Amino acid sequence: MKRKLITTIGLGLAFCLAVFMLAGCGGTQGGGGTAAERSALIVGFDQDFPPYGYVGDDGEFTGFDLDLAKEVCDRLGWEVEYKPINWDTKDLEISSGAIDCIWNGFTIQGREDDYTFTSPYMDNSQVIVVKADSGIKALGDLSGKTVMAQVDSAAFYLLEADGDQGELAATFGKLMTVADYNSAFMELESGTIDAVAMDLPVARFQVVGKESTFLILESDPLSSEHYGVGFLKGNTELRDIIEDTLREMVADGTVEKICKAYADQGISYDMWILR
Repeated sequence: MKRKLITTIGLGLAFCLAVFMLAGCGGTQGGGGTAAERSALIVGFDQDFPPYGYVGDDGEFTGFDLDLAKEVCDRLGWEVEYKPINWDTKDLEISSGAIDCIWNGFTIQGREDDYTFTSPYMDNSQVIVVKADSGIKALGDLSGKTVMAQVDSAAFYLLEADGDQGELAATFGKLMTVADYNSAFMELESGTIDAVAMDLPVARFQVVGKESTFLILESDPLSSEHYGVGFLKGNTELRDIIEDTLREMVADGTVEKICKAYADQGISYDMWILR
């Protein structure tokens, strides 16, 4: 009986310690008891999502959103840590505390109940990209075609059976998913698929210098939407600090400067909507 009692007490203490540690981890990613006291920001992003986040020619992480995050952290006196994630495991990454936010061309629409978002900061469209010589000029020409979208992406959710473009997708010969857009464009160029559904700025990035090979159906988009920085549901404190800093960066011209640095990659200050 004594040994059983000791064992029970020991297990109880271990459980309490585990709960205590988890509770502590839940709000202190980046080090610090509150958002205002933290020393770092861990930014989760898809490293195959240019121009918002990707691996540069020098092997370092770079991109429009990553530059925004770096500037925010510099102003707040935080270190910025870029953490590439698998896009289909982003919910686990943020709920476990492995990352503080998702900042990577992250579509708000359809995810409002799952995350706490900043106010929208960028306009975006979901579009179709095809081979220039395919004869496909509009969404209606996709009937019977094989279309590919990134797994767990806004484009994929649009094309699901219950999505806003579910009826259109029902006319496809096949809807496929892929882990990253580099692979999707390889499939498209080889003729394995007929079209890729994706974000407009990313499409522009992929097509630069290959306009004779690929065509973006910009005049017939799948949808219009907005990007925001996503946080764990309920984490309004960290959200507010970052959003306020972004507004300061707009006011002093820094955001426009960063936009211009990515002008040749499909980014325009005209797309910026946070004021």
